[in-house]
Amino acid sequence: MTGSGQESFIAAVKPLVDAMGGELVPPDEAGTDDVVLSWEGADAVAVRLPQLADSLDHILAAMERKKGKPLADLDRKAKQEVVRILEARGAFSVRHGVETVASALGVSRFTVYNYLNREKGN
Repeated sequence: MTGSGQESFIAAVKPLVDAMGGELVPPDEAGTDDVVLSWEGADAVAVRLPQLADSLDHILAAMERKKGKPLADLDRKAKQEVVRILEARGAFSVRHGVETVASALGVSRFTVYNYLNREKGN
């Protein structure tokens, strides 16, 4: 099925897929790990989910855009807030997550661990 209803559905899910770093692909090109979305009884689009490490890079880039400057240029309090948000989103369960975040923030791994421990102490 094609048509404006299906196109509207795809347009509606695109911002969500973009925000999580995924990719929209035609349903007939879906791989085994892709998620096929149906609309009104027909396959409308498939979502190719990002790898976790790619998701972290995407999240960091989105946070940078939201803050309007490189994360390394933020003050200490803002960096602590970034770490708290990333922890809530599971960023530190990704292999090399602490190193990736430390690099983006322009701080050491030790500093990221201090921020994490400070949050747990509250």
